Amino acid sequence: MSIFGDIVNKLFHKANPEAAAPVANPTPDPAAAQAGAPAPLANVDVASVMDQCVAECGQSLNWRASIVDTMKALGIDSSLDHRKQLAQELKYTGDMNDSASMNVWLHAQLMTALAVNGGKLPANLA
Repeated sequence: MSIFGDIVNKLFHKANPEAAAPVANPTPDPAAAQAGAPAPLANVDVASVMDQCVAECGQSLNWRASIVDTMKALGIDSSLDHRKQLAQELKYTGDMNDSASMNVWLHAQLMTALAVNGGKLPANLA
């Protein structure tokens, strides 16, 4: 499964603990989202779920601004290699050796992709 798919599944299952099956084919690309297809994160309050994940992990994490903290809160490997893989999934065209710029872009694109997949986000993050 893709890293983006793993993120969507973790959010979905945290919001819907009774769901057993993984979410099928979340798309990180707004252009690739099929019209009329059910959004995997429909009715999922991403901010609430993320705040709960941060509270449960016992670390001081700022998921609202940091891709690394977002991944850590979800229990996903936040290593540079995994962030580069996520950047490829989200079609990053910048310099992957400039991790600071890539991280800022990744966080913004992840929030956009979560919204495209039906996630409810605060206006300043969507």
